Amino acid sequence: MSLSKNCLNISYRLTLITLATALAGCSLNPFSGDSSADRPVVQAVSTTRPESRSDTMASNTQPATYEPMLERINEPVPLAEGHPDEYVVQVGDTLWDISATFLKDPWFWPEIWYVNPEIENPHLIYPGDVLGLVYIGGRTRITNVHGSAYRLSPQARVTPLTEAITSIPYEDVVAFLTSGVVLEKSQAAALPYLLETRGEHMIASAGNQVYVRGITGDALGTRYNFVHVGDPLIDPDDNRLVGHHGIIVAEGRLQRSGDPATVAITSSMREAKIGDRLLPAAVDVPLNFFPRAPSATIDGRIISVVDGVTQIGQYQVIIMNRGSDDGLTVGDILSVFQPGKVIKDRVRGGRVKLPDEKIGTVMVFKTFDRISYGLVMEATHSIHIHDFVRNPT
Repeated sequence: MSLSKNCLNISYRLTLITLATALAGCSLNPFSGDSSADRPVVQAVSTTRPESRSDTMASNTQPATYEPMLERINEPVPLAEGHPDEYVVQVGDTLWDISATFLKDPWFWPEIWYVNPEIENPHLIYPGDVLGLVYIGGRTRITNVHGSAYRLSPQARVTPLTEAITSIPYEDVVAFLTSGVVLEKSQAAALPYLLETRGEHMIASAGNQVYVRGITGDALGTRYNFVHVGDPLIDPDDNRLVGHHGIIVAEGRLQRSGDPATVAITSSMREAKIGDRLLPAAVDVPLNFFPRAPSATIDGRIISVVDGVTQIGQYQVIIMNRGSDDGLTVGDILSVFQPGKVIKDRVRGGRVKLPDEKIGTVMVFKTFDRISYGLVMEATHSIHIHDFVRNPT
C-alpha cells in the first residue's frame, strides 16, 4: 500500500516485544458485544455508495482497565481519499497505517471495526488477512473478510500469535526508550540509587559490583538500567521544574538483596557514578493502544525529545508538559501545531500574528502526573521543541 501522502510508510518489523493481541484484545474491541442479530447481512461497499451510521454500540462492551468506554460519535467517519474496498495485510504493517489506508483520521478505527464471528481469533489481524469495507445495518464497517489460508486450515495453527500485527511499530518506541529517558520530578527522587562501588573504584563499568539503596522486594537476577540524572526539564508555561533528562549509562543484575543490595554491572555505555538512579530494564509500554481523542481539552507543548535532536520527525518519542493530571491517558491522539509567526502588515501597518498551522499527529503511550510520552505518528513538517499539542482536528 502507498501511504506517502500521510507520511506513514512503515519500514520496520517487530523485533523486541512479542504480542498476545493486535487489536488490543477482545476486551478492547468496541464491538465485542455485538449481538448475533447485527451480524447476518454483510454487503461489500461500493465507492459510490453513501455512508450511514444509524446504529449504536452494544451496551455491554467492557474495555480494559486503562481504556475508557468508547463514546459513539454521531457523524459518519470520513473515509480516506482513494481508499480501497479491500486490503491484504502485509508483513510489517501496523494497525495505524492500515487504518490510514481506509480512514481520513486513523484513530477512528475502533468506531467502525466489526468482529467477524466466522474468523478464528477475530480480534487478531495477521499478514495475509483480507480486510474490507462492508455495510452492516446501513452502516460502514471494516472487517476481516477472510483470514489467512494458514489459519483457516483444519491442521494445527502455523501462524504464531506473535506474528499478529501491532498498533504501532514497538521497536521504534523501545529503541528510543533504551537510549534515554525523562525522569519526572517525583519519580527521580524515589528511585533506587548507586551508593558505592565495591573495591577501590570511584566509578563503575562492566564487570564491577556496586551497592545500591532503595531496592525492595525484587527477585535475584532482576535487570536494571543505571540512569544518570541530567539537565532539568522546565515547563515553559510556568517555569516550574517537572523532571530531568536521563541518560542510560549501564545495565546490571541484582545479585544480593538487602539495604544496601548488591548489583553486578553486566554492560556499560559509559561509567556509572555515585548517585545514578536505577530503573527496571523492562520497557513499561502497553502492547496495544485504543486510539481516540482526549476526553479533556488539552493545550500543551513539546518540552523534550528523547534522543536530543532539534528537528523531530515520524516515530520519534517526544515529551509533553501535560499528563494524567490534565486528563491525558494512554492512546490519546493529539495534533501538533507550529506557532504562527508575527509579521509586519505592509498594507495597513502594524503587526499581525499568523495562524498556528497543524504539522503532525502524536499518540500518547505513557503518562505521569505532569508529563507524558508521545510517539509522532505523522509529520508533514519538521516538529520542534515548544510546538503546541492540542486536541485533534
